[in-house]
Amino acid sequence: MEIEINKNIKLIDAHTHLNDEKFLGREEEIIKESKKYGIEYFVCAGFDLSSSKKAVELAEKYSEVYALVGLHPDQADKYSERDLEEIEELAKHKKVVGIGEIGLDHYWEKDIEIHKKQIELFIKQINIANKYNLPINIHTREATMDTIKILKENKVEVGGIIHCCPLNEYLVKECVKLGYYISFAGVVTFKNADPVLSVRAVPDDKLLTETDAPYLAPVPNRGKENIPGYSYYTAEKISYIREIDFEILAKKLYENTKRIYYKLPR
Repeated sequence: MEIEINKNIKLIDAHTHLNDEKFLGREEEIIKESKKYGIEYFVCAGFDLSSSKKAVELAEKYSEVYALVGLHPDQADKYSERDLEEIEELAKHKKVVGIGEIGLDHYWEKDIEIHKKQIELFIKQINIANKYNLPINIHTREATMDTIKILKENKVEVGGIIHCCPLNEYLVKECVKLGYYISFAGVVTFKNADPVLSVRAVPDDKLLTETDAPYLAPVPNRGKENIPGYSYYTAEKISYIREIDFEILAKKLYENTKRIYYKLPR
């Protein structure tokens, strides 16, 4: 059964990977399909130097696409100082709206020495963000306390976003206290998830939604390839959890995304 899309909904995918190899050669098709769901802008996140360059390339090609550039924590034992220099050069681009995705991941990497390198890389990129007055887009997984500590000790002048935010009420509340925006992905729609406390803990003016496409497709498309258009379903679920009209919520999400990514068109 085809699900009817509310044509009054207008959204921005706050974090997607149109630069992922799974979308290679299909970017225009994905953008076109996603517009059917009311997606107006696409924020394409880098995760290493190559994908950051690709994000900028796509931003140059498509008016609706804007870029994040940065090195994911899994690059902590792989990157060179030259890579960081190139990220800094990319940060100057007029369509780069933030530094990301950057942060900490202790789920995949258990080595304490690598954790130290992740922290070092995270702080270096926070410094780049501050140098160019850009927000940061944060990946954090099983690293709650370290993430909060770093954000407390390293102020980001224009703030940032906790991307694909874990359903961790403590993390949400602490990051909101620090002024960060909270972005939820398709996980909030999963039947085995428990999103209520986390989703309700975010103030109206700090809430965002994203896809992290091509990964984490929300219900009703769980298990399939994710596309930016499916932000629609995540936003719809959030409106249900927060007991707010979908159109009113969508307007808030749109305004919030433009506020933190201040280089998006006014």
